[in-house]
Amino acid sequence: MKVCDILRVKGSTLFTVAPDTALQTAVLVMSEHDIGSLVVMEYDKPVGILTFREVIAALAKHHGKLNDLKVKSVMNAKPLTCNMGTEIDEVRRMMLVDHARYLPVIDQKMLMGVISFYDVAKSVVEAQDFENTMLKAYIRDWPEEAEKASP
Repeated sequence: MKVCDILRVKGSTLFTVAPDTALQTAVLVMSEHDIGSLVVMEYDKPVGILTFREVIAALAKHHGKLNDLKVKSVMNAKPLTCNMGTEIDEVRRMMLVDHARYLPVIDQKMLMGVISFYDVAKSVVEAQDFENTMLKAYIRDWPEEAEKASP
Protein backbone atom coordinates (compact mmCIF):
# COMPACT_ATOMS: atom_id res chain seq x y z
CA MET A 1 0.00 0.00 0.00
CA LYS A 2 1.18 3.49 -0.85
CA VAL A 3 0.40 7.06 0.20
CA CYS A 4 -1.68 7.57 -2.95
CA ASP A 5 -4.00 4.76 -1.77
CA ILE A 6 -4.63 6.53 1.54
CA LEU A 7 -5.29 9.89 -0.13
CA ARG A 8 -7.66 8.29 -2.63
CA VAL A 9 -9.81 6.97 0.23
CA LYS A 10 -9.37 9.98 2.49
CA GLY A 11 -10.34 12.53 -0.14
CA SER A 12 -8.79 15.76 -1.29
CA THR A 13 -9.96 18.23 1.36
CA LEU A 14 -6.93 20.20 2.47
CA PHE A 15 -6.64 23.07 4.91
CA THR A 16 -3.85 25.61 4.58
CA VAL A 17 -2.84 28.88 6.15
CA ALA A 18 -0.49 31.73 5.21
CA PRO A 19 2.63 32.38 7.31
CA ASP A 20 1.40 35.85 8.35
CA THR A 21 -1.94 34.57 9.65
CA ALA A 22 -2.59 35.25 13.31
CA LEU A 23 -1.94 32.09 15.32
CA GLN A 24 -5.27 32.54 17.09
CA THR A 25 -7.06 32.48 13.71
CA ALA A 26 -5.22 29.28 12.73
CA VAL A 27 -6.23 27.66 16.02
CA LEU A 28 -9.87 28.56 15.36
CA VAL A 29 -9.68 26.99 11.87
CA MET A 30 -8.17 23.82 13.35
CA SER A 31 -10.90 23.69 16.00
CA GLU A 32 -13.79 24.42 13.60
CA HIS A 33 -12.72 21.67 11.22
CA ASP A 34 -11.55 19.22 13.92
CA ILE A 35 -8.11 18.89 12.34
CA GLY A 36 -4.70 18.60 13.93
CA SER A 37 -2.61 20.36 11.31
CA LEU A 38 -2.51 23.13 8.76
CA VAL A 39 0.00 23.26 5.93
CA VAL A 40 1.59 26.70 5.80
CA MET A 41 1.62 28.01 2.23
CA GLU A 42 3.32 31.03 0.76
CA TYR A 43 1.51 31.57 -2.52
CA ASP A 44 1.57 28.07 -4.04
CA LYS A 45 4.62 26.81 -2.16
CA PRO A 46 4.45 24.82 1.10
CA VAL A 47 6.78 26.45 3.64
CA GLY A 48 5.91 24.57 6.82
CA ILE A 49 3.29 22.90 8.95
CA LEU A 50 1.41 23.98 12.04
CA THR A 51 0.21 21.21 14.33
CA PHE A 52 -1.33 21.16 17.77
CA ARG A 53 2.19 20.36 19.06
CA GLU A 54 3.49 23.79 17.97
CA VAL A 55 0.36 25.49 19.28
CA ILE A 56 0.73 23.90 22.73
CA ALA A 57 4.42 24.83 22.84
CA ALA A 58 3.53 28.45 21.98
CA LEU A 59 0.83 28.51 24.66
CA ALA A 60 3.29 27.19 27.25
CA LYS A 61 6.01 29.64 26.23
CA HIS A 62 3.65 32.66 26.24
CA HIS A 63 1.76 31.76 29.43
CA GLY A 64 -1.46 30.77 27.67
CA LYS A 65 -1.71 33.85 25.47
CA LEU A 66 -1.53 33.86 21.68
CA ASN A 67 -1.98 37.64 21.35
CA ASP A 68 0.03 38.93 18.38
CA LEU A 69 1.78 35.69 17.44
CA LYS A 70 1.88 34.80 13.76
CA VAL A 71 1.86 31.27 12.36
CA LYS A 72 5.37 31.74 10.92
CA SER A 73 6.79 32.36 14.41
CA VAL A 74 5.77 28.92 15.72
CA MET A 75 5.37 26.64 12.66
CA ASN A 76 7.67 23.74 11.86
CA ALA A 77 9.53 25.12 8.83
CA LYS A 78 11.12 21.76 7.97
CA PRO A 79 8.50 19.05 8.38
CA LEU A 80 9.04 15.51 7.22
CA THR A 81 7.33 14.94 3.89
CA CYS A 82 6.52 12.00 1.68
CA ASN A 83 5.30 11.57 -1.88
CA MET A 84 2.44 9.72 -3.53
CA GLY A 85 4.60 6.63 -4.13
CA THR A 86 5.97 6.27 -0.62
CA GLU A 87 5.14 2.86 0.87
CA ILE A 88 3.04 2.88 4.04
CA ASP A 89 5.64 0.85 5.94
CA GLU A 90 8.18 3.63 5.23
CA VAL A 91 5.69 6.28 6.35
CA ARG A 92 5.09 4.39 9.61
CA ARG A 93 8.84 4.16 10.21
CA MET A 94 9.33 7.88 9.49
CA MET A 95 6.49 8.87 11.80
CA LEU A 96 7.68 6.66 14.64
CA VAL A 97 11.36 7.63 14.42
CA ASP A 98 10.67 11.38 14.27
CA HIS A 99 7.51 11.42 16.44
CA ALA A 100 5.63 13.04 13.54
CA ARG A 101 1.87 12.83 13.56
CA TYR A 102 1.32 14.58 10.22
CA LEU A 103 3.18 14.35 6.92
CA PRO A 104 2.57 16.68 4.00
CA VAL A 105 2.47 14.77 0.73
CA ILE A 106 4.52 16.58 -1.91
CA ASP A 107 4.81 15.45 -5.51
CA GLN A 108 6.85 17.46 -8.01
CA LYS A 109 6.92 20.43 -5.59
CA MET A 110 3.11 20.41 -5.39
CA LEU A 111 1.14 19.80 -2.18
CA MET A 112 -1.13 16.80 -2.73
CA GLY A 113 -2.47 16.38 0.81
CA VAL A 114 -1.57 15.51 4.38
CA ILE A 115 -1.61 12.09 5.96
CA SER A 116 -1.88 11.62 9.68
CA PHE A 117 -0.83 8.86 12.01
CA TYR A 118 -4.56 8.10 12.30
CA ASP A 119 -4.86 7.72 8.49
CA VAL A 120 -1.95 5.29 8.44
CA ALA A 121 -3.27 3.26 11.39
CA LYS A 122 -6.74 3.11 9.83
CA SER A 123 -5.36 1.86 6.50
CA VAL A 124 -3.31 -0.84 8.24
CA VAL A 125 -6.31 -2.05 10.27
CA GLU A 126 -8.53 -2.10 7.17
CA ALA A 127 -5.90 -4.09 5.24
CA GLN A 128 -5.63 -6.58 8.13
CA ASP A 129 -9.42 -6.89 8.35
CA PHE A 130 -9.61 -7.63 4.62
CA GLU A 131 -6.82 -10.21 4.91
CA ASN A 132 -8.56 -11.87 7.88
CA THR A 133 -11.84 -12.03 5.97
CA MET A 134 -10.13 -13.61 2.98
CA LEU A 135 -8.33 -16.18 5.15
CA LYS A 136 -11.54 -17.11 6.97
CA ALA A 137 -13.34 -17.54 3.65
CA TYR A 138 -10.49 -19.70 2.38
CA ILE A 139 -10.58 -21.90 5.47
CA ARG A 140 -14.38 -22.15 5.42
CA ASP A 141 -14.32 -23.20 1.75
CA TRP A 142 -11.55 -25.79 2.21
CA PRO A 143 -12.09 -28.66 -0.26
CA GLU A 144 -13.53 -31.81 1.36
CA GLU A 145 -11.22 -34.15 -0.62
CA ALA A 146 -8.20 -32.63 1.09
CA GLU A 147 -9.75 -33.28 4.51
CA LYS A 148 -10.58 -36.93 3.66
CA ALA A 149 -7.12 -37.60 2.19
CA SER A 150 -5.31 -36.63 5.36
CA PRO A 151 -5.05 -39.34 8.05
